[in-house]
Amino acid sequence: MQQRCSSSAKNLGRKILQSRTTIQAATRPPCDIFINHRGIDTKRTIAGLLHDHIFRLGLRPFLDSRNMKPGDKLFEKIDPAIRNCKLGVAIFSPNYCKSHFCLHELALLMESKKRVIPIFCDVKPSQLQVMDYGTRSAKQLQRFSWALEEAKYTVGLTFDTLTGDWSDFLNTATDAVIKNLVELEAENSSKKSTYIVQSRQSK
Repeated sequence: MQQRCSSSAKNLGRKILQSRTTIQAATRPPCDIFINHRGIDTKRTIAGLLHDHIFRLGLRPFLDSRNMKPGDKLFEKIDPAIRNCKLGVAIFSPNYCKSHFCLHELALLMESKKRVIPIFCDVKPSQLQVMDYGTRSAKQLQRFSWALEEAKYTVGLTFDTLTGDWSDFLNTATDAVIKNLVELEAENSSKKSTYIVQSRQSK
């Protein structure tokens, strides 16, 4: 699959890597892309494959099964990764909304004002609902529902694991990730330039 990765994705990936040359490794965030997913549905398929596809391009995706080791505390690793990432990828699947952790990660991505690419895998946006099992407070239900609605009304990708073309989808998803990263890099560079100009003018 990697050999078929589009040249545009590779070129955009190089731009991302080149833009980092002045950043010291010690100050780098733990990841570029945080992959939010339901493990029992997608860890061994779409989430794992997308992580590996992006990783081979020289980027730093975060996937709990790849980036965490036995003994790590979930929130101590995951929450900082979300807050410091540049982009989120939310992979929605049939069992996604049953997971407190999935919904917490999604809410934190939205609260941190991260750009999120939704991927609807074997599920339609209209089928996603936060259910009250009597274990979540009213505040949690409101928080999770808000985050889910934000994601459902964001342009994303859809994929059917039974009939879809895996190679084509991975290339499409990777292109979307890299293009969004390039846009974010350009926005950050523009903000920094504006700040420098304003600082000089105020002196």
